Amino acid sequence: MAGNRRRPGSNQRPLAFSAVAVILVGLVLVSLRFVPGSPLNRTSASQAATPGGRSTGAPSDRSSRTQPSPSPSPSLEPLPFQPQELDLDIKGWYAWSVLDKRTGKIIGSKNMGETNTTASMIKSWIVADYLRRADENGQTPSDAKLADATKIIRDSDNTRAEQFYNSVGRSASIKRLIKTCALTDSKVASDGGWSRTMLSPRDTARLGLCIDDGRAAGPKWTKWLINEMRLVRGVGDFGIRKAFPAKVQKTIAIKNGWIDRQREQEMHINCLAIGDTWTMGVMARYPINMGYQYGMDNCEKITEALLRPAT
Repeated sequence: MAGNRRRPGSNQRPLAFSAVAVILVGLVLVSLRFVPGSPLNRTSASQAATPGGRSTGAPSDRSSRTQPSPSPSPSLEPLPFQPQELDLDIKGWYAWSVLDKRTGKIIGSKNMGETNTTASMIKSWIVADYLRRADENGQTPSDAKLADATKIIRDSDNTRAEQFYNSVGRSASIKRLIKTCALTDSKVASDGGWSRTMLSPRDTARLGLCIDDGRAAGPKWTKWLINEMRLVRGVGDFGIRKAFPAKVQKTIAIKNGWIDRQREQEMHINCLAIGDTWTMGVMARYPINMGYQYGMDNCEKITEALLRPAT
């Protein structure tokens, strides 16, 4: 019948539309591959996975990535001393301390914070204080004053030391010492005199650093003072540096103290030394009838016991 007759080509049109739709969808999907940030964009996906765009399939959490190892810092040469508790046949009281100038680390005996009267050892500070203050005030010590300072350091001249001590304010100078050199154990003498200033071996080592780094004598006079301390001579040349070979002894700056305390009936012997990488303080106290030499020898003996074996 005429009513059921189809027009030619009517069943091909839906197929054509479907084909066109499929092609369009395909084009859209292909184009999405090139859109930045699209999940179909392989490059962005792989870049999110690893730096440089190389995908490994590993999670992108940075904590899971291998971190480069830090370069090891160069190790320092060991000090010539090795920390240890000494058990020496020495009568009386003794203590010691060594400070590493490179790190500020201090080692010492368990009693290195205990104090002793300094005697002439404190002259190293008195001269340093005088020279630094002169420079701060725009003054240059006369040749005569420098000659006096040399006598105080090299020969431990008491009369000249007293004159310098008066010129720097006596006990006010010791208070500056404690503050300037960051001492923790030391005290001004009850009578205000320089000889009875109380220092510990630990603070003695700190005083050595304070002289060495320029805080004590100031930038202008530090080298001069250290050189004078290397030239200590006569009866005052004993103790710490005597434990070293003769060639090394010439490079070590020292200032020692020795006195017979009649009131206490004791000998007080003190040693300060400044080496290339270290400073050291050794102190001893014992019955007065044993004489000076006993303490002077023991200062050297204590140092020898702490030295590392020669290689």
